[in-house]
Amino acid sequence: MSAQPPASIDTSSRATLRRAGLTLLTVLATAGGTLTWDAWKALGQPPNADARETFVGSKQWGGRKFVNPLPAQQPAFFSVLKDYIKHDAIVTPESVIPVVTRSKSDYETPPASGLRISWLGHSTLLLEIDGYRVLIDPVFGKRASPLTWMGPARFFDPPLPITELPPIDAVLISHDHYDHLDLMSIDHLKSIVPRFLVPLGVDAHLQYWGVEAERIMAFDWWDQLALGSLTFTATPARHFSGRSARPSSRDATLWSGWVVAGPNHRVYYSGDTGMFPGFSEIGARLGPFDATLIETGAYNRGWADLHIGPEQAIQARVDLGSGLFIPVHWGTFNLAMHAWTEPAERVLVAASEVNVPVVIPRPGQRIEPASPPETIRWWPQIPWQTAEETPIVSSGL
Repeated sequence: MSAQPPASIDTSSRATLRRAGLTLLTVLATAGGTLTWDAWKALGQPPNADARETFVGSKQWGGRKFVNPLPAQQPAFFSVLKDYIKHDAIVTPESVIPVVTRSKSDYETPPASGLRISWLGHSTLLLEIDGYRVLIDPVFGKRASPLTWMGPARFFDPPLPITELPPIDAVLISHDHYDHLDLMSIDHLKSIVPRFLVPLGVDAHLQYWGVEAERIMAFDWWDQLALGSLTFTATPARHFSGRSARPSSRDATLWSGWVVAGPNHRVYYSGDTGMFPGFSEIGARLGPFDATLIETGAYNRGWADLHIGPEQAIQARVDLGSGLFIPVHWGTFNLAMHAWTEPAERVLVAASEVNVPVVIPRPGQRIEPASPPETIRWWPQIPWQTAEETPIVSSGL
C-alpha cells in the first residue's frame, strides 16, 4: 500500500515541491561538476609517451619514472598514522602572524646591494638579483591542494598579492607538489611572465594549463640556461613528485633545486630534499653563494629521506660552503606533526653550534644578504621538540 501525502499538501503543491527538488538537484549537480572539473584540472597532466622518450638521456630516468641516485625510503603508513594520532603539537597559529604587507610600489627602487630576497611564505620567494626579478615556486592560492574548499590552508594571506607583483623576468619551479606548483598562480602568471623554468616533465602541467611550450624550458640536473646576464642551473635533490594517487603520476616528473647566478651575486635554492652527499659538489661547482634558501619545515622521522629537517639543513649549508642561511618551506601550511614554530627554533640552535649566519624573515620581509638584519623572534613561544627528542636523520649517508 503506497504512502499518502499529508492532507495539507495538495497535488499542485506536490508538483511545485517536485520541481523545486529537481531544480536543487540540477544546481548541486552543476556545482559538483564544476568542482570536479576544477579539481581535475588542478591535477595537471603527466608527460605523454613522446615526452617520456626525451627523458632517456637523463641519468635520473629509470625507464618508467625518475629515481634518486641515493634511494629514499618511503614512510610506513601505520607508523605515520600512529604519529599523527599521538601528537599533541600546536601545528597552526593561535594568534595573528605579523605580516609585512607589500605592494608593487615597494619594488620600484632596486636593492642598493644588487640582491634582495622577499620571503612570501612557505617556499615562495621573490628574488631581485643584478637587475632581474625571479619568482620561485609561486603559491598564492589559499590551499596547498587540488581543491579550493579542502586541504592545508594558509596561515596568512600572501604578503604581496599576486595582482601586486612587479614585472617578473622568470618563474622557477622546483617540482610539481601542490605547495610548490599552484594552478591559480600559474593561471595568473601565464599572461605576464615571459619564461618558466622547470624540471623535466613539469612542462606538461604548464602546457595543459595554457602556457605556450616556447615559453617553458625543462631542465635535467646540471642543465644551464643563460637569460640576459643571469645563468640558471637545475641542481640535484633527493625527493619525489606527483599530484595524484594514480601510479602513473608518482615520479613521472623530475624534482630539483636551483642556482641563480648573476654578474655579481649567486643564490642557491634547495627545493624539497632529503639529505644527500651532493651539497658539497653543488657548492664547489656553482658557488660561492650570497644566500642559501633551504627547506626547513614539514619533516617527520618517517619521511626523513624526503624532507631534510632543521639540523641537516644547516649541515647542508655547511657542505655548500657559503651563503646567508634563510629557511623556507615552513610557517605557512600545516603539512606535518611538529609544532609550527619548531623549524625556526631548531634552526637557530643548530646554526649557533657551527656559526652559520641565519636570518628568519617575517612573511613579506625583504632581506639584503650584504647587510642582513638581526633575527627578531616574531613567532610565539610555544612547546617544541628538540633534535635530541625527535632526530631527523636521512638514511644511506
